[in-house]
Amino acid sequence: MTKTDIRQEIRRRKAACSPGERAALSRDAAARLLEHPRWQTARTVLLYHALPDEVSTEALLFEARRQGKRVLLPVVVGDDLELREYRGAGAMAEGAFHIQEPVGEAVDDLSGLDLAVVPGVAFTRQGHRLGRGRGYYDRLLSRISEVYKIGLCWPFQLVDDLPAEPHDIPMDAVVY
Repeated sequence: MTKTDIRQEIRRRKAACSPGERAALSRDAAARLLEHPRWQTARTVLLYHALPDEVSTEALLFEARRQGKRVLLPVVVGDDLELREYRGAGAMAEGAFHIQEPVGEAVDDLSGLDLAVVPGVAFTRQGHRLGRGRGYYDRLLSRISEVYKIGLCWPFQLVDDLPAEPHDIPMDAVVY
């Protein structure tokens, strides 16, 4: 299957799953992520503010702050993602693609980043990831390649195989 074929198939699977089912699956995935040893030891975490067709991160954002973790979220700037600190729902604004993004200055020193939680259209159990096709996360992940990366998805986003390209950076784990 081509990347386009896989994206269409995952879109079909998402449409076949009710909002209530997706919410329950999001709670399950979040609970598994919270139990992951890398989450438990991380002090600074890269998360994402979920779109309606992605695993919800609302509970993770809340729990990370409750646990005293520093949370960074991506912000679309031109063709790249910059990271900004998440300071709560009141410090967010709608950005590119109608994504809620934190306001404030970019965080340039990423040396303290312990964990990156990454969305995707599809994943393999071996950690290969298919994004939306614009390369935003590929470019970001190349800058933080030494950081432990966890792909977060619903079970129906798992596929047996994905076409890989040299610039693709695999996840260290996939949680669903």
